[in-house]
Amino acid sequence: MRLDPNDDEDVSLFDAEEDSATRKSKIKHPLASFFHLFFRISAILVYLLCGSFGGSFIACMVTIILLLSCDFWTVKNITGRLMVGLRWWNQVDDDGKSHWVFESRKATGTQSSASRTSNAESRIFWLGLVICPVIWVVFAFSTLISFKIKWLAVVIMGVVLQGANLYGYVRCKVGARTNLKNVATNYFGRQFLKQAFTKQEES
Repeated sequence: MRLDPNDDEDVSLFDAEEDSATRKSKIKHPLASFFHLFFRISAILVYLLCGSFGGSFIACMVTIILLLSCDFWTVKNITGRLMVGLRWWNQVDDDGKSHWVFESRKATGTQSSASRTSNAESRIFWLGLVICPVIWVVFAFSTLISFKIKWLAVVIMGVVLQGANLYGYVRCKVGARTNLKNVATNYFGRQFLKQAFTKQEES
């Protein structure tokens, strides 16, 4: 189901606002959950170990890029669809124009798409998706500060590949055409109003 571009419904990124009593906490797709974290954590460990123990730069670079590529493909095509019911891709129409498509799983009958996903899997998916790109950004700053320029290409590859998946799935979650800046502005605006009303009631 393509997301409605006019849908302004607020969506919680980590599903914290959903009723957890209606969702199962067990992991329904253990293999997908394992590989969702395996490739990206392995790439980070290889980077840290090669930098610490002085392994062959070429061998480490090829290994990290292969792990990052496997992670990008796995997360984009498999784990997102199975674990949280989201997927995104790019398609080119007959006129040669490129279109980005962001989809969420269609609800069936009385069962919502949120209830079909495991709460534990959703947390694993989003935590892995958010934390690992942040780690690669930290690596990018550390390579610049320590003047390890030869590692910069590898680190940028990690930021780009994992950042692309993060951006794609956040767009799936908040809406295909929703402006992410407007989402953040609306959220902080509501928080400010809540605090203002709370202070007014206390006084």
